[in-house]
Amino acid sequence: MALVELGRYPPPEAHIVIGRLAAEGIAAIAFDAGSSIVEGSIAALIPVRVMLDEDDLLIAREALNTA
Repeated sequence: MALVELGRYPPPEAHIVIGRLAAEGIAAIAFDAGSSIVEGSIAALIPVRVMLDEDDLLIAREALNTA
């Protein structure tokens, strides 16, 4: 299993994307989400990387495009 980046999103949107993928049975994880705690009020400027198994990348993109 190798992780690949699906995309970079503002923190709230990243968690919505992860939830949408979970509803489709696709496991995903947020990388850099903890940066918001360290950076304080500028957290919204730090994108969160949504990562998933490379075998799920195409189906994840399709699931998000049909949402």
